[in-house]
Amino acid sequence: MNTVEKLELMEEDVPPRMAEEQRIQDDVPWGIRIAAAWSWRVIIILLFVGVLIWLLSHISLLLIPLLVAALLATLLRPLHNVFVKWKFPRVVAAITTLLVLVGFVAGLLWLVGQQLAEGFADMASQVTEGLFELVTLAEETAAGFGIEISADQINQGLEEGLTYLQDNSEAILGGAMALGSTAGSIVVGGILALFTLIFFLADGRKIWDFLVFFAPGKHRPAIHGAGRRGWTALGSYMRVQVFVAGVDAVGIGVGAALLGVPLALPVAVLVFLGSFIPIVGAVVTGAVAVILALVANGLGNALLMVGVVLLVQQIESNILQPIVMGKAVRLHPLAVILAVTAGTTLLGIVGALFAVPVLAFVNRAAQYLVKEEWRGDPEAKAMEKLEKEEAIKRAAQKEVQEAEEQASLANITRRLKETIPGLDPERRGFGRRGDPAAGQVTRTETHTEAGTRPHPDTEAAAAETGSGPQTRTETVTDTHPEDEGRRE
Repeated sequence: MNTVEKLELMEEDVPPRMAEEQRIQDDVPWGIRIAAAWSWRVIIILLFVGVLIWLLSHISLLLIPLLVAALLATLLRPLHNVFVKWKFPRVVAAITTLLVLVGFVAGLLWLVGQQLAEGFADMASQVTEGLFELVTLAEETAAGFGIEISADQINQGLEEGLTYLQDNSEAILGGAMALGSTAGSIVVGGILALFTLIFFLADGRKIWDFLVFFAPGKHRPAIHGAGRRGWTALGSYMRVQVFVAGVDAVGIGVGAALLGVPLALPVAVLVFLGSFIPIVGAVVTGAVAVILALVANGLGNALLMVGVVLLVQQIESNILQPIVMGKAVRLHPLAVILAVTAGTTLLGIVGALFAVPVLAFVNRAAQYLVKEEWRGDPEAKAMEKLEKEEAIKRAAQKEVQEAEEQASLANITRRLKETIPGLDPERRGFGRRGDPAAGQVTRTETHTEAGTRPHPDTEAAAAETGSGPQTRTETVTDTHPEDEGRRE
Protein backbone atom coordinates (compact mmCIF):
# COMPACT_ATOMS: atom_id res chain seq x y z
CA MET A 1 0.00 0.00 0.00
CA ASN A 2 1.51 3.26 -1.08
CA THR A 3 1.37 6.62 0.71
CA VAL A 4 -1.57 7.93 -1.32
CA GLU A 5 -3.70 4.93 -0.42
CA LYS A 6 -2.80 5.34 3.27
CA LEU A 7 -3.85 9.00 3.20
CA GLU A 8 -7.12 8.06 1.51
CA LEU A 9 -7.83 5.48 4.19
CA MET A 10 -7.03 8.01 6.93
CA GLU A 11 -9.38 10.53 5.34
CA GLU A 12 -12.11 7.91 5.19
CA ASP A 13 -11.70 7.23 8.94
CA VAL A 14 -12.05 10.94 9.85
CA PRO A 15 -15.65 12.14 10.41
CA PRO A 16 -16.94 14.58 7.75
CA ARG A 17 -17.27 17.51 10.22
CA MET A 18 -13.71 17.17 11.48
CA ALA A 19 -12.41 16.82 7.96
CA GLU A 20 -14.18 20.01 6.94
CA GLU A 21 -12.78 21.94 9.91
CA GLN A 22 -9.31 20.64 9.13
CA ARG A 23 -9.61 21.78 5.51
CA ILE A 24 -10.69 25.24 6.70
CA GLN A 25 -7.68 25.43 9.03
CA ASP A 26 -5.40 24.40 6.21
CA ASP A 27 -6.86 26.98 3.86
CA VAL A 28 -6.42 29.89 6.33
CA PRO A 29 -2.83 31.19 6.14
CA TRP A 30 -0.72 31.20 9.27
CA GLY A 31 -0.35 34.99 9.22
CA ILE A 32 -4.10 35.50 9.09
CA ARG A 33 -4.58 33.24 12.11
CA ILE A 34 -1.94 35.16 14.06
CA ALA A 35 -3.55 38.48 13.08
CA ALA A 36 -6.97 37.19 14.18
CA ALA A 37 -5.57 36.06 17.54
CA TRP A 38 -4.02 39.48 18.11
CA SER A 39 -7.18 41.25 16.92
CA TRP A 40 -9.62 39.81 19.42
CA ARG A 41 -7.18 40.40 22.27
CA VAL A 42 -6.65 44.02 21.23
CA ILE A 43 -10.41 44.48 20.94
CA ILE A 44 -10.90 43.22 24.50
CA ILE A 45 -8.20 45.62 25.78
CA LEU A 46 -9.81 48.56 23.97
CA LEU A 47 -13.22 47.62 25.35
CA PHE A 48 -11.78 47.50 28.85
CA VAL A 49 -10.14 50.91 28.43
CA GLY A 50 -13.33 52.38 26.97
CA VAL A 51 -15.50 51.06 29.80
CA LEU A 52 -12.94 52.31 32.34
CA ILE A 53 -12.96 55.82 30.84
CA TRP A 54 -16.76 55.78 30.76
CA LEU A 55 -16.93 54.81 34.42
CA LEU A 56 -14.34 57.40 35.44
CA SER A 57 -16.30 60.11 33.61
CA HIS A 58 -19.18 59.53 36.01
CA ILE A 59 -16.98 60.26 39.03
CA SER A 60 -15.12 63.20 37.51
CA LEU A 61 -16.18 65.43 40.41
CA LEU A 62 -14.18 63.13 42.70
CA LEU A 63 -11.37 62.10 40.35
CA ILE A 64 -10.33 65.52 39.03
CA PRO A 65 -9.85 67.12 42.49
CA LEU A 66 -7.74 64.12 43.56
CA LEU A 67 -5.51 64.48 40.49
CA VAL A 68 -5.20 68.25 40.98
CA ALA A 69 -4.29 67.72 44.64
CA ALA A 70 -1.67 65.13 43.63
CA LEU A 71 -0.05 67.53 41.15
CA LEU A 72 -0.03 70.40 43.65
CA ALA A 73 1.37 68.09 46.34
CA THR A 74 4.36 67.22 44.16
CA LEU A 75 4.94 70.92 43.46
CA LEU A 76 4.58 72.09 47.06
CA ARG A 77 6.46 69.21 48.70
CA PRO A 78 9.78 71.15 48.99
CA LEU A 79 8.03 74.06 50.76
CA HIS A 80 6.27 71.64 53.09
CA ASN A 81 9.60 69.98 53.92
CA VAL A 82 11.02 73.39 54.83
CA PHE A 83 8.25 73.95 57.37
CA VAL A 84 8.78 70.44 58.75
CA LYS A 85 12.49 71.21 59.24
CA TRP A 86 11.42 74.27 61.22
CA LYS A 87 9.78 71.88 63.71
CA PHE A 88 6.24 72.46 62.46
CA PRO A 89 3.89 69.50 63.01
CA ARG A 90 3.16 67.85 59.69
CA VAL A 91 -0.51 68.87 59.64
CA VAL A 92 0.35 72.45 60.63
CA ALA A 93 3.07 72.51 57.98
CA ALA A 94 0.58 71.30 55.37
CA ILE A 95 -1.97 73.94 56.35
CA THR A 96 0.71 76.64 56.29
CA THR A 97 1.84 75.53 52.83
CA LEU A 98 -1.75 75.65 51.62
CA LEU A 99 -2.20 79.15 53.02
CA VAL A 100 0.96 80.28 51.21
CA LEU A 101 -0.40 78.88 47.95
CA VAL A 102 -3.82 80.47 48.39
CA GLY A 103 -2.24 83.79 49.38
CA PHE A 104 0.06 83.75 46.33
CA VAL A 105 -2.78 83.05 43.87
CA ALA A 106 -5.13 85.52 45.58
CA GLY A 107 -2.40 88.18 45.48
CA LEU A 108 -1.86 87.67 41.76
CA LEU A 109 -5.59 87.85 41.07
CA TRP A 110 -5.96 90.97 43.20
CA LEU A 111 -3.05 92.60 41.35
CA VAL A 112 -4.64 91.73 38.03
CA GLY A 113 -8.04 93.02 39.10
CA GLN A 114 -6.65 96.27 40.44
CA GLN A 115 -4.52 96.88 37.37
CA LEU A 116 -7.45 96.12 35.09
CA ALA A 117 -9.79 98.45 36.98
CA GLU A 118 -7.33 101.32 36.94
CA GLY A 119 -6.27 100.66 33.36
CA PHE A 120 -9.80 100.49 31.96
CA ALA A 121 -10.73 103.65 33.85
CA ASP A 122 -7.86 105.43 32.12
CA MET A 123 -8.67 103.73 28.81
CA ALA A 124 -12.36 104.65 28.71
CA SER A 125 -11.88 107.21 25.98
CA GLN A 126 -9.48 104.94 24.10
CA VAL A 127 -11.98 102.08 24.22
CA THR A 128 -14.73 104.34 22.84
CA GLU A 129 -12.51 105.56 20.07
CA GLY A 130 -11.44 101.99 19.34
CA LEU A 131 -15.04 100.85 18.99
CA PHE A 132 -15.82 103.69 16.57
CA GLU A 133 -12.69 102.77 14.63
CA LEU A 134 -13.90 99.19 14.41
CA VAL A 135 -17.26 100.32 13.04
CA THR A 136 -15.52 102.57 10.51
CA LEU A 137 -13.19 99.76 9.54
CA ALA A 138 -16.15 97.41 9.03
CA GLU A 139 -17.88 99.98 6.78
CA GLU A 140 -14.75 100.50 4.71
CA THR A 141 -14.13 96.79 4.37
CA ALA A 142 -17.73 96.17 3.27
CA ALA A 143 -17.53 99.05 0.79
CA GLY A 144 -14.43 97.49 -0.71
CA PHE A 145 -16.53 94.39 -1.50
CA GLY A 146 -19.37 96.52 -2.88
CA ILE A 147 -21.51 96.30 0.26
CA GLU A 148 -22.82 99.46 1.86
CA ILE A 149 -23.31 99.48 5.62
CA SER A 150 -25.09 102.46 7.13
CA ALA A 151 -25.84 103.42 10.69
CA ASP A 152 -29.48 102.41 10.17
CA GLN A 153 -28.40 98.93 9.14
CA ILE A 154 -26.22 98.68 12.24
CA ASN A 155 -29.11 99.76 14.45
CA GLN A 156 -31.39 97.31 12.67
CA GLY A 157 -28.85 94.55 13.30
CA LEU A 158 -28.74 95.42 16.98
CA GLU A 159 -32.54 95.38 17.19
CA GLU A 160 -32.65 91.98 15.50
CA GLY A 161 -30.07 90.73 17.96
CA LEU A 162 -32.19 91.91 20.90
CA THR A 163 -35.27 90.30 19.37
CA TYR A 164 -33.36 87.02 18.97
CA LEU A 165 -32.33 87.15 22.60
CA GLN A 166 -35.91 87.71 23.71
CA ASP A 167 -37.26 84.89 21.55
CA ASN A 168 -34.63 82.44 22.82
CA SER A 169 -34.62 83.56 26.42
CA GLU A 170 -35.57 80.10 27.70
CA ALA A 171 -32.69 78.41 25.92
CA ILE A 172 -30.30 81.12 27.08
CA LEU A 173 -31.62 80.77 30.63
CA GLY A 174 -31.11 77.00 30.46
CA GLY A 175 -27.56 77.52 29.26
CA ALA A 176 -26.95 80.00 32.06
CA MET A 177 -28.28 77.51 34.61
CA ALA A 178 -26.01 74.81 33.17
CA LEU A 179 -23.11 77.23 33.38
CA GLY A 180 -24.04 77.99 36.97
CA SER A 181 -24.16 74.28 37.77
CA THR A 182 -20.72 73.87 36.20
CA ALA A 183 -19.42 76.79 38.21
CA GLY A 184 -20.85 75.20 41.36
CA SER A 185 -19.13 71.93 40.52
CA ILE A 186 -15.86 73.79 40.01
CA VAL A 187 -16.20 75.44 43.42
CA VAL A 188 -16.98 72.12 45.13
CA GLY A 189 -14.10 70.46 43.29
CA GLY A 190 -11.73 73.26 44.28
CA ILE A 191 -12.67 72.93 47.96
CA LEU A 192 -12.25 69.15 47.80
CA ALA A 193 -8.88 69.53 46.08
CA LEU A 194 -7.59 71.91 48.76
CA PHE A 195 -8.88 69.67 51.55
CA THR A 196 -7.27 66.63 49.93
CA LEU A 197 -4.03 68.54 49.39
CA ILE A 198 -3.62 68.99 53.15
CA PHE A 199 -3.69 65.25 53.77
CA PHE A 200 -1.52 64.47 50.76
CA LEU A 201 1.15 66.77 52.19
CA ALA A 202 0.76 65.64 55.80
CA ASP A 203 0.10 61.91 55.39
CA GLY A 204 1.01 61.19 51.79
CA ARG A 205 3.50 58.47 52.71
CA LYS A 206 1.05 56.78 55.08
CA ILE A 207 -1.66 56.83 52.41
CA TRP A 208 0.69 55.27 49.88
CA ASP A 209 1.85 52.59 52.34
CA PHE A 210 -1.80 51.78 53.05
CA LEU A 211 -2.49 51.34 49.33
CA VAL A 212 0.63 49.20 48.82
CA PHE A 213 -0.54 46.95 51.66
CA PHE A 214 -3.26 45.55 49.36
CA ALA A 215 -0.62 44.22 46.94
CA PRO A 216 0.79 40.69 47.40
CA GLY A 217 3.63 40.61 49.92
CA LYS A 218 6.33 39.45 47.51
CA HIS A 219 5.48 42.23 45.04
CA ARG A 220 5.22 45.11 47.53
CA PRO A 221 8.87 46.29 47.30
CA ALA A 222 8.68 46.55 43.49
CA ILE A 223 5.30 48.30 43.51
CA HIS A 224 6.42 50.63 46.28
CA GLY A 225 9.55 51.64 44.36
CA ALA A 226 7.63 52.09 41.10
CA GLY A 227 5.16 54.41 42.82
CA ARG A 228 7.94 56.51 44.30
CA ARG A 229 9.67 56.83 40.93
CA GLY A 230 6.38 57.82 39.29
CA TRP A 231 5.79 60.43 41.98
CA THR A 232 9.24 61.88 41.31
CA ALA A 233 8.37 62.11 37.60
CA LEU A 234 5.20 64.03 38.50
CA GLY A 235 7.28 66.49 40.52
CA SER A 236 9.60 67.03 37.56
CA TYR A 237 6.59 67.63 35.32
CA MET A 238 5.12 70.27 37.61
CA ARG A 239 8.42 72.14 37.95
CA VAL A 240 8.90 72.18 34.19
CA GLN A 241 5.29 73.29 33.73
CA VAL A 242 5.94 76.26 36.02
CA PHE A 243 9.02 77.08 33.94
CA VAL A 244 7.03 76.90 30.68
CA ALA A 245 4.27 79.08 32.11
CA GLY A 246 6.87 81.62 33.23
CA VAL A 247 8.40 81.72 29.73
CA ASP A 248 4.96 82.31 28.19
CA ALA A 249 4.16 85.06 30.66
CA VAL A 250 7.48 86.82 30.17
CA GLY A 251 7.35 86.53 26.39
CA ILE A 252 3.82 87.87 25.96
CA GLY A 253 4.22 90.47 28.72
CA VAL A 254 7.47 91.86 27.29
CA GLY A 255 5.98 91.86 23.78
CA ALA A 256 2.93 93.77 24.98
CA ALA A 257 5.09 96.32 26.81
CA LEU A 258 7.31 96.87 23.76
CA LEU A 259 4.27 97.40 21.53
CA GLY A 260 2.79 99.89 23.96
CA VAL A 261 -0.18 97.73 24.85
CA PRO A 262 -1.69 98.89 28.14
CA LEU A 263 -1.98 96.55 31.13
CA ALA A 264 1.08 94.53 30.14
CA LEU A 265 1.68 93.30 33.71
CA PRO A 266 -1.88 91.97 34.27
CA VAL A 267 -1.73 90.31 30.87
CA ALA A 268 1.52 88.58 31.83
CA VAL A 269 -0.03 87.35 35.10
CA LEU A 270 -3.09 86.05 33.29
CA VAL A 271 -0.88 84.24 30.79
CA PHE A 272 1.10 82.63 33.64
CA LEU A 273 -2.04 81.31 35.33
CA GLY A 274 -3.68 80.30 32.09
CA SER A 275 -0.65 78.35 30.85
CA PHE A 276 -1.37 75.60 33.38
CA ILE A 277 -4.45 74.78 31.28
CA PRO A 278 -3.04 73.51 27.99
CA ILE A 279 -4.25 75.00 24.70
CA VAL A 280 -7.34 76.82 26.02
CA GLY A 281 -5.57 78.84 28.71
CA ALA A 282 -2.89 80.16 26.36
CA VAL A 283 -5.44 81.01 23.64
CA VAL A 284 -7.77 82.90 25.98
CA THR A 285 -5.04 84.92 27.67
CA GLY A 286 -3.40 85.68 24.31
CA ALA A 287 -6.75 86.86 22.96
CA VAL A 288 -7.05 89.27 25.90
CA ALA A 289 -3.71 90.83 24.95
CA VAL A 290 -4.79 91.15 21.29
CA ILE A 291 -8.11 92.78 22.20
CA LEU A 292 -6.34 95.31 24.45
CA ALA A 293 -3.94 96.16 21.62
CA LEU A 294 -6.86 96.53 19.20
CA VAL A 295 -8.98 98.87 21.29
CA ALA A 296 -6.02 100.87 22.55
CA ASN A 297 -3.66 101.17 19.60
CA GLY A 298 -5.59 100.11 16.51
CA LEU A 299 -5.57 97.25 14.04
CA GLY A 300 -1.87 97.43 13.12
CA ASN A 301 -0.76 97.16 16.72
CA ALA A 302 -3.24 94.29 17.28
CA LEU A 303 -1.81 92.36 14.34
CA LEU A 304 1.68 92.77 15.75
CA MET A 305 0.41 91.51 19.10
CA VAL A 306 -1.09 88.50 17.34
CA GLY A 307 2.32 87.81 15.85
CA VAL A 308 3.94 87.98 19.31
CA VAL A 309 1.38 85.60 20.81
CA LEU A 310 1.73 83.11 17.95
CA LEU A 311 5.52 83.24 18.18
CA VAL A 312 5.49 82.52 21.92
CA GLN A 313 2.96 79.73 21.47
CA GLN A 314 5.02 78.13 18.72
CA ILE A 315 8.15 78.27 20.89
CA GLU A 316 6.24 76.59 23.69
CA SER A 317 4.59 73.94 21.52
CA ASN A 318 7.58 73.03 19.36
CA ILE A 319 10.54 73.60 21.70
CA LEU A 320 9.66 73.85 25.37
CA GLN A 321 6.93 71.23 25.61
CA PRO A 322 8.52 68.47 23.50
CA ILE A 323 12.18 69.00 24.39
CA VAL A 324 12.27 70.40 27.93
CA MET A 325 9.19 68.57 29.12
CA GLY A 326 10.18 65.40 27.32
CA LYS A 327 13.60 65.34 28.97
CA ALA A 328 12.18 66.10 32.40
CA VAL A 329 9.65 63.28 32.30
CA ARG A 330 11.76 61.01 30.03
CA LEU A 331 9.27 61.00 27.20
CA HIS A 332 9.86 61.35 23.50
CA PRO A 333 8.62 64.66 22.04
CA LEU A 334 6.26 62.79 19.74
CA ALA A 335 4.80 60.93 22.76
CA VAL A 336 4.14 64.25 24.51
CA ILE A 337 2.34 65.70 21.49
CA LEU A 338 0.32 62.54 20.92
CA ALA A 339 -0.62 62.31 24.61
CA VAL A 340 -1.91 65.89 24.70
CA THR A 341 -3.82 65.36 21.45
CA ALA A 342 -5.36 62.08 22.62
CA GLY A 343 -6.28 63.52 26.02
CA THR A 344 -7.92 66.55 24.42
CA THR A 345 -9.86 64.35 21.99
CA LEU A 346 -11.13 61.98 24.67
CA LEU A 347 -11.73 64.20 27.69
CA GLY A 348 -11.34 67.78 26.46
CA ILE A 349 -9.49 70.26 28.68
CA VAL A 350 -9.30 67.73 31.54
CA GLY A 351 -7.64 65.20 29.25
CA ALA A 352 -5.17 67.79 27.98
CA LEU A 353 -4.32 68.80 31.54
CA PHE A 354 -3.65 65.31 32.88
CA ALA A 355 -2.50 63.42 29.78
CA VAL A 356 1.22 64.16 30.12
CA PRO A 357 1.38 63.73 33.94
CA VAL A 358 -0.39 60.37 33.80
CA LEU A 359 1.79 59.24 30.90
CA ALA A 360 4.92 60.34 32.75
CA PHE A 361 3.89 58.44 35.89
CA VAL A 362 3.03 55.25 33.99
CA ASN A 363 6.18 55.43 31.86
CA ARG A 364 8.55 55.86 34.81
CA ALA A 365 6.82 53.20 36.90
CA ALA A 366 6.89 50.75 34.00
CA GLN A 367 10.61 51.37 33.43
CA TYR A 368 11.29 50.71 37.11
CA LEU A 369 9.43 47.39 36.97
CA VAL A 370 10.75 46.19 33.61
CA LYS A 371 14.38 46.97 34.44
CA GLU A 372 13.98 45.46 37.94
CA GLU A 373 15.48 48.55 39.52
CA TRP A 374 14.12 47.56 42.93
CA ARG A 375 16.93 45.00 43.24
CA GLY A 376 19.39 47.89 43.62
CA ASP A 377 17.05 50.25 45.46
CA PRO A 378 18.05 50.53 49.16
CA GLU A 379 14.55 51.41 50.30
CA ALA A 380 13.05 48.54 48.33
CA LYS A 381 15.66 46.18 49.79
CA ALA A 382 14.83 47.36 53.30
CA MET A 383 11.14 46.83 52.63
CA GLU A 384 11.81 43.37 51.21
CA LYS A 385 13.84 42.47 54.29
CA LEU A 386 11.06 43.73 56.53
CA GLU A 387 8.50 41.68 54.56
CA LYS A 388 10.62 38.53 55.04
CA GLU A 389 10.93 39.17 58.77
CA GLU A 390 7.20 39.71 59.04
CA ALA A 391 6.58 36.48 57.11
CA ILE A 392 8.87 34.56 59.51
CA LYS A 393 7.08 36.07 62.51
CA ARG A 394 3.69 35.16 61.06
CA ALA A 395 4.86 31.58 60.42
CA ALA A 396 6.18 31.30 64.00
CA GLN A 397 2.95 32.69 65.42
CA LYS A 398 0.98 30.24 63.30
CA GLU A 399 3.03 27.30 64.63
CA VAL A 400 2.53 28.45 68.22
CA GLN A 401 -1.18 28.84 67.63
CA GLU A 402 -1.44 25.37 66.10
CA ALA A 403 0.50 23.87 69.03
CA GLU A 404 -1.82 25.60 71.50
CA GLU A 405 -4.85 24.34 69.62
CA GLN A 406 -3.50 20.76 69.62
CA ALA A 407 -2.70 20.96 73.35
CA SER A 408 -6.16 22.31 74.06
CA LEU A 409 -7.75 19.53 72.01
CA ALA A 410 -5.67 16.88 73.83
CA ASN A 411 -6.67 18.33 77.19
CA ILE A 412 -10.35 18.25 76.25
CA THR A 413 -10.01 14.64 75.07
CA ARG A 414 -8.29 13.63 78.32
CA ARG A 415 -11.00 15.23 80.44
CA LEU A 416 -13.71 13.52 78.43
CA LYS A 417 -12.02 10.13 78.97
CA GLU A 418 -11.68 10.82 82.69
CA THR A 419 -15.31 11.85 82.95
CA ILE A 420 -16.74 9.00 80.82
CA PRO A 421 -14.81 5.76 81.56
CA GLY A 422 -16.33 3.98 78.60
CA LEU A 423 -14.36 6.21 76.21
CA ASP A 424 -11.00 5.05 77.64
CA PRO A 425 -9.95 1.59 76.36
CA GLU A 426 -7.49 1.18 79.26
CA ARG A 427 -10.17 1.51 81.93
CA ARG A 428 -13.12 -0.76 82.86
CA GLY A 429 -16.23 0.19 80.93
CA PHE A 430 -19.84 0.16 82.00
CA GLY A 431 -20.50 -3.45 80.89
CA ARG A 432 -18.71 -6.80 81.06
CA ARG A 433 -15.50 -7.29 79.17
CA GLY A 434 -15.27 -10.08 76.73
CA ASP A 435 -12.57 -11.76 74.82
CA PRO A 436 -13.80 -11.66 71.23
CA ALA A 437 -10.91 -13.85 70.08
CA ALA A 438 -11.77 -16.82 72.36
CA GLY A 439 -15.49 -16.28 72.31
CA GLN A 440 -15.59 -16.64 76.14
CA VAL A 441 -16.79 -14.44 78.94
CA THR A 442 -15.03 -14.58 82.31
CA ARG A 443 -17.23 -13.96 85.37
CA THR A 444 -15.77 -13.62 88.85
CA GLU A 445 -18.04 -14.42 91.80
CA THR A 446 -17.11 -13.63 95.37
CA HIS A 447 -18.85 -15.39 98.24
CA THR A 448 -18.57 -14.57 101.91
CA GLU A 449 -19.58 -16.55 104.94
CA ALA A 450 -22.30 -14.10 105.65
CA GLY A 451 -23.67 -14.60 102.20
CA THR A 452 -23.14 -11.01 101.16
CA ARG A 453 -20.49 -9.36 98.96
CA PRO A 454 -18.53 -6.67 100.71
CA HIS A 455 -17.71 -3.36 99.14
CA PRO A 456 -14.54 -3.55 97.03
CA ASP A 457 -12.83 -0.91 99.17
CA THR A 458 -13.62 -2.83 102.37
CA GLU A 459 -12.40 -6.05 100.81
CA ALA A 460 -9.15 -4.45 99.79
CA ALA A 461 -8.60 -3.06 103.28
CA ALA A 462 -9.27 -6.42 104.84
CA ALA A 463 -6.86 -8.09 102.50
CA GLU A 464 -4.11 -5.68 103.53
CA THR A 465 -4.66 -6.14 107.27
CA GLY A 466 -5.30 -9.87 107.04
CA SER A 467 -8.57 -9.58 108.99
CA GLY A 468 -12.18 -9.47 108.11
CA PRO A 469 -14.52 -12.17 107.01
CA GLN A 470 -13.25 -15.19 105.18
CA THR A 471 -13.96 -14.99 101.49
CA ARG A 472 -14.10 -17.57 98.74
CA THR A 473 -13.65 -16.62 95.13
CA GLU A 474 -14.86 -18.76 92.30
CA THR A 475 -14.13 -18.20 88.69
CA VAL A 476 -16.63 -19.57 86.29
CA THR A 477 -15.85 -19.69 82.64
CA ASP A 478 -18.76 -19.89 80.29
CA THR A 479 -17.70 -21.50 77.09
CA HIS A 480 -21.07 -20.78 75.54
CA PRO A 481 -22.51 -17.59 76.97
CA GLU A 482 -25.56 -17.88 74.75
CA ASP A 483 -26.72 -20.95 76.78
CA GLU A 484 -26.55 -19.06 80.07
CA GLY A 485 -30.19 -18.24 80.05
CA ARG A 486 -31.12 -21.80 79.25
CA ARG A 487 -29.11 -23.19 82.16
CA GLU A 488 -30.65 -20.75 84.61
